[in-house]
Amino acid sequence: MTLDLLSLYQDLHAHPELGFQEHRTAGVVSAKLHELGGVDVTEGVGGTGVVGVLSNGDGPVIWLRADMDGLPVEERTGLPYASTHRGTDETGADVPTMHACGHDIHVTWLLGTLERLTATKADWSGTVVAVFQPAEEVISGARAMVDDGLVERFPKPSIVLGQHSAPAPVGMVAVGAGAVMASSDRFAVTFNGRGAHGSAPQSSLDPVVTAASAVVRLQTIVSRETSPSDAGVVTVGSFHAGSRANIIPDKAVIEISTRARNEETRGRIIDSIERIVRAESQAGGLPEPTIERFSGADVLVNDPEQAAKVLDALRPAVPNAVDLDSGLAMASEDVGQLATAAGVPIVYWFTGITDPELFRRGEDIPSNHSPFYAPQAETAIPVGVDALVAAARAYLR
Repeated sequence: MTLDLLSLYQDLHAHPELGFQEHRTAGVVSAKLHELGGVDVTEGVGGTGVVGVLSNGDGPVIWLRADMDGLPVEERTGLPYASTHRGTDETGADVPTMHACGHDIHVTWLLGTLERLTATKADWSGTVVAVFQPAEEVISGARAMVDDGLVERFPKPSIVLGQHSAPAPVGMVAVGAGAVMASSDRFAVTFNGRGAHGSAPQSSLDPVVTAASAVVRLQTIVSRETSPSDAGVVTVGSFHAGSRANIIPDKAVIEISTRARNEETRGRIIDSIERIVRAESQAGGLPEPTIERFSGADVLVNDPEQAAKVLDALRPAVPNAVDLDSGLAMASEDVGQLATAAGVPIVYWFTGITDPELFRRGEDIPSNHSPFYAPQAETAIPVGVDALVAAARAYLR
């Protein structure tokens, strides 16, 4: 059978689901894998993950990965297939959902790749394990699949391959060597104070003042504790305290997101966060703060030798395949955890999905996570499939 990849993409785009809620998406993926024939399909890996194994005789085993989850973003693209879908976030709130990071096209690329490989079995041998991963946006899905026995239950690879949509012109594919994406960590810090009436601040241990001071001091981790030749990010994106102007609350909670270009810098940033929030609590006369650290992503490091091999394989298939020499992206990914768990190298690259005409006209280009993020799917889908097939064929016998 022949998959209608554009219709498939539009359907996925119109129905984005948040991390570990990708039940419909997983069902669509599973159904398409069964339609291809010859693919051994396992659902429910790591919660909502799907794994398809395409075996074709003796030869190397490779893993190809696509992530499936959407974001709590209200779409504003105006597309006829724009999402009006809603979901429930981790706090229980009802939120709009959108594929604002291209995971819909990632799934489409991987399904199209399996279709191509299935149709050309006479030209290669080996085993392709297609990993459709949940919950990348919350940096939890890869770990969930590993914890659910991904390495033990399925053929072990010699390489992990994958690609991510990028707001670059359609036809451009960029492959980097070494560190290509930053680490990320997330913290929730609760400052534990003592509430009081706003007219009697002397009766309180004010967590709002302490938290506000900590927010300012945390900015010095990058500006005063990180070398200008290094790279790090400390962002306080959430601050919640109190309910009324004349009530000093007993708690204030901030949420912190961090990025780093290497593990040494990552460790220093984490240590500094803990030192600062404890010191600010002590300075305000408050007891110890409560520090909750959530699972994070390691620095994503492409094996240099394998990255060169992939780039060489891509160039005949995608004429605008280039060496990514612009350095590390401070965005993060958890796909590296799959390679780490399997003990093998990884190559992860970036594929353009934006109409080249927008660049020629000098228009603003929506970035990943923007409510206006809209791949030019009809042209970007074939390029992504060509790229992923070419990379896979570089390893299959």
